[in-house]
Amino acid sequence: MKKNKVTKMMAALGVAALMLGSLTGCGSSNDTAAQATQQDAAETTTEDTTAEAEAAAETTEETEQPAEETTDKAVSGTITMAGSTSMEKLANAVAESFMAKYPDVTVTAEFTGSSAGVEAVLGGSVDIGNSSRNLKDEEKAAGAVENIVAIDGIAVVTDKENTVTDLTTDQLVGIYKGEIKNWSEVGGTDEAIVVVGREAGSGTRGAFEELLGIEDSCAYANELDSTGAVMAKVASTPGAIGYVSLDVVDDTVISLSLDGVAATEENIKAGDYTLSRPFVMATNGEISAQSDTVQELFTYLQSDEGKELIKSVGLIIPD
Repeated sequence: MKKNKVTKMMAALGVAALMLGSLTGCGSSNDTAAQATQQDAAETTTEDTTAEAEAAAETTEETEQPAEETTDKAVSGTITMAGSTSMEKLANAVAESFMAKYPDVTVTAEFTGSSAGVEAVLGGSVDIGNSSRNLKDEEKAAGAVENIVAIDGIAVVTDKENTVTDLTTDQLVGIYKGEIKNWSEVGGTDEAIVVVGREAGSGTRGAFEELLGIEDSCAYANELDSTGAVMAKVASTPGAIGYVSLDVVDDTVISLSLDGVAATEENIKAGDYTLSRPFVMATNGEISAQSDTVQELFTYLQSDEGKELIKSVGLIIPD
């Protein structure tokens, strides 16, 4: 009986030993898995930290890169212009384009006539005097410098109902001197000629009369103070004739040929159409003596961008 008890106790101890061994084995397995997980996590953390460090280094490197140089200068200030009404379209286009290129610059323009513009620049009230004619000797002697920025043609225009499409130079001279008074005298209908022109001091008038050799001898029915006024008067007046800048001609009027040559850019460049004149941006002294802002404007006008702007308003680039 006692032997059986001892045997049972020994068996129980064996089972306990086996269970303890099993538990010990399971514990070792779990510890190994935990260690592996910790190692993986450590490696992942190291990789993440390395990636973040590399990214931070790249960001710092990019931040330390010098800013790209811009092609435009830092230009600021103001530019004032006054003068030819014929140059209004060009002057406004130049002002708008230049201010868009240099937002810290303000360009203003008044349209008071060529002579008034040159007088203003010589008097120091504006930076640039716009003149739609060559400068006079006395203006140059006073210090005005002739900076030709474009070439313009002068178109001779009539109302849309006129049947005459071509005049000789002599006929045009006769009309403006009051020697030819009816369109029937030059191949048209029996209708009185209404001679329209610009006011005294206008660059367009000065160039027109000088080119035809009729200074101070014209018999005007109307002398108007702007290119737009001449266009409107001719378009609305039967029998009217006038002269305007080529770039403003539209389908409200007829542009006459002279001596069989049409008023076109090609004919002006070829020298076949005689009524053409310069567009001058006069300065008081050489361009190099002007403010940096004014100098930059002239540099812009001589650039490819500036030349395209001049051509876009119907003008010709001077050679």
